[in-house]
Amino acid sequence: MQSVWQGELALKRWSERSHLLFWLAAQDIWHDRKVSFCVASSLAAVIAPLLLLFGLKHGVVSQLQDELRQDPRNLEVKMLSSGNYDSDWLEKIRAQPEVGFAIGQPRSLNTQADLVAGQRFVESAEILPTKIGDPMLGSQSQNLEAGQTILSSRAANRLGIKIGDSIRLRAIRRLEGVTDFGELNLNVVAILEPASFSRSAAFLAPDRLLELERFRDGYLVASLGATRGKSLKGTSDLYARARLYAHEIDGVAKLERWLNQQNIETSSRLADIENVKAINHLLGLIFGVIAGSALIGCIASLVGAFLANIDRKRRSIALLRLLGFDKSAVAAYVILQAVLLSSAGFIGGLIFYFAGALLFDHLLGGYKATGSFTCQITIWHGLTALLLSLLVAALVALFSSVRAISIQPAESLREL
Repeated sequence: MQSVWQGELALKRWSERSHLLFWLAAQDIWHDRKVSFCVASSLAAVIAPLLLLFGLKHGVVSQLQDELRQDPRNLEVKMLSSGNYDSDWLEKIRAQPEVGFAIGQPRSLNTQADLVAGQRFVESAEILPTKIGDPMLGSQSQNLEAGQTILSSRAANRLGIKIGDSIRLRAIRRLEGVTDFGELNLNVVAILEPASFSRSAAFLAPDRLLELERFRDGYLVASLGATRGKSLKGTSDLYARARLYAHEIDGVAKLERWLNQQNIETSSRLADIENVKAINHLLGLIFGVIAGSALIGCIASLVGAFLANIDRKRRSIALLRLLGFDKSAVAAYVILQAVLLSSAGFIGGLIFYFAGALLFDHLLGGYKATGSFTCQITIWHGLTALLLSLLVAALVALFSSVRAISIQPAESLREL
């Protein structure tokens, strides 16, 4: 019980002592407010430009990265060579950690067909397989039934139809010297935005693409209205290639490298992705050099300012020692002043940053590639900058406090 009481008493004394140190440090800063203002202003003059520079770097790189992520074509890895790939191979592809979406696709010749709606038609429109999770379709992706389709905006405009209307897909083949026509009635369940797919296209369930390929290969495909052809018995699902999309931007290079190791020729927008990474690295290097130079200058300035302040207040510090403040309390007093001045400097720098950011956005607004460019930092960037500012000030003050704790109490009596 006595030990608990002693602990509470010690905690109370420590709290009172800390409150006294804080009050004395704040009062001393206010008493020498002109000098304190100069020190805080010098800190703000270093912090504000660094925040602005980092904000520009983060804003530019974030915009470029967002543009890469928002365009699914940047995630696509195209297979240029054709082969005979079965469902097991497709599952092996999907099992790769870099793959975000994969769906089998027939030969290029069989990914085209005519779309007909009344008297209007689209000749040789692209016919692509799709299912839920398709990055090209975004929020409109879904598992389609046999008689459903999703049209691109261009195809829908040329056919003059809307969601809920019906169209016909028409394919032509030459079998034993006779021309056959195959047709598939489809209900339009969605129409893509123009930015999602710019060409005339219809998206179907994967099985419909296989039926279209088999029809052109001479098989009897009843769903397309064929009345003659080879029997479908014994046929298996084989794909010439696949529509592949990486899970994220950083996975494009890994996915393309993996496919190349399988002797599959590919193409992607990897060059554009690497350019953004190079810009990020270059801006980071420039920012690091400037920040390092500014930090060295700031430390040198703070060391000089704190040492000069200690020399100017030798008598006051000696008086504190005479009143019973030990060396640790004097060191804490000096460090606490530095932290308070650094906090004031950071607040001032943050104010100048916001003013500069608004000015940058106004001046550079006419050069935006999109409407998303800003000079910006996140709250975590701000907290990190604050902690670094306080840490640097505290370390510099700790170095300077060596001179302060060497001041003897007797120095306060020499001038009496």
